Amino acid sequence: MFGNLRRRLAGTLPLDDRMEKGQVRNRHSRVCLLASLSAFFWFVLLYFHFVMLGGSSVVTQSNPATVNTESIKKIPRNPNPIHVSSHVASDSPKFDVSREKEISANGKSKDESLKIVKSSNVKHLPVNKKDRAHSQMAKYPFMRALRTRENKSDPCGGRYIYVYDLPPRFNENMLKECRSLSLWTNMCKYTTNAGLGPPLENAEGVFSNTGWYATNQFAVDVIFSNRMKQYECLTNDSSLAAAIFVPFYAGFDIARYLWGHNVSTRDASSLALVDWLMKRPEWGIMGGKDHFLVAGRITWDFRRLTDEEYDWGNKLLFLPAAKNMSMLVVESSPWNENDYGIPYPTYFHPAKDADVFIWQERMSKLDRKWLYCFAGAPRPDNPKSIRGQIIDQCKNSKVCKLLECDFGESKCHSPSSIMQMFQSSLFCLQPQGDSYTRRSAFDSMLAGCIPVFFHPGSAYTQYTWHLPRNYSLMR
Repeated sequence: MFGNLRRRLAGTLPLDDRMEKGQVRNRHSRVCLLASLSAFFWFVLLYFHFVMLGGSSVVTQSNPATVNTESIKKIPRNPNPIHVSSHVASDSPKFDVSREKEISANGKSKDESLKIVKSSNVKHLPVNKKDRAHSQMAKYPFMRALRTRENKSDPCGGRYIYVYDLPPRFNENMLKECRSLSLWTNMCKYTTNAGLGPPLENAEGVFSNTGWYATNQFAVDVIFSNRMKQYECLTNDSSLAAAIFVPFYAGFDIARYLWGHNVSTRDASSLALVDWLMKRPEWGIMGGKDHFLVAGRITWDFRRLTDEEYDWGNKLLFLPAAKNMSMLVVESSPWNENDYGIPYPTYFHPAKDADVFIWQERMSKLDRKWLYCFAGAPRPDNPKSIRGQIIDQCKNSKVCKLLECDFGESKCHSPSSIMQMFQSSLFCLQPQGDSYTRRSAFDSMLAGCIPVFFHPGSAYTQYTWHLPRNYSLMR
């Protein structure tokens, strides 16, 4: 009865209450459906991640120590070069390293298996950029010359020099025409004795008994070329050479044409030389950057700025190809990088080191009665020259020795007179002349007389290979 009553009451409930209960039941069904779909989605995602993507690292339950080698072979190789370190890369096969003693099916430990897999991957890796660069460098022709330094048993390793055999018009023929090498000086006697000139007489006892010669200040071309013939590390194989010497007498060439010749004549030998060099296979190795030559003239003789007939010198050092070469000159340019200053040749050419020590000892014991001295001529046409003032002050001083020079015969052209004055003076004044530098500076050093410079271009910015940066070291 009560059951029938409840059913009746339920049937007589308001419509809104019944709809609300139905909605609650539907809401519960939808939540269950969404939860099921979400669980299924995550199951599929995890399955794909661990089974499909991580198949290379799956270890089967039936034999936990067996490596899935079939999956390992299917690992795609990284197309980019990588450095293999002691750590396993993220895309390398993963192993459970917590069981160090676990043995795989092939009887090897997992550590050994890891090494096997690493080595199999490494041999397929592409060569990295550094190795590729080394392999490319090994193909360069100059690498053979560089490798000579690695041979510790070879005393010439890294020091070999190859000397061109130039056509004689670039050197030897000039010596045959020695009278034309200077407008005012007969250079024939100065080109003898391998460029040292004849031995000097020592009647006044100014020099040593041996080693002194009448050397011209512009004779570096032939002196250096002959010294190179005695170099201990010459080679006939240019591929072994650290440098290539061009025995072109550039200083003699321009000296014979500086006055009274047009620019075409002055440039002819330089242009012919460059043309000859550029056809050589040695030039093509480095475009001439390993080539060098020597000239006994100042750099300005080879740096003509224009093609006007009145302009000075030739344009050897302005030729595009020649800019690659290095040039050793008695006066270099502070504003250019392809020329280097070397000292003027002096009269003293000792045969052995002992001759130098004996001479130094003798100069250190001399009694120098003059405080300072000057050997030179004024430059009245140059308003910036201080030579005239130096000469006037020296004449009026009781502690100065003066040796006036001019064209023609004078004591300035006598090596014994110059060296005798320098040996008796404490300081030797070295003002600029026609250019920044003077041969007299090196004669004074040889005599133990302290040179006094009036411009940085006269010494310390010139001879950076020879003079100390600390000026106080000059003694």
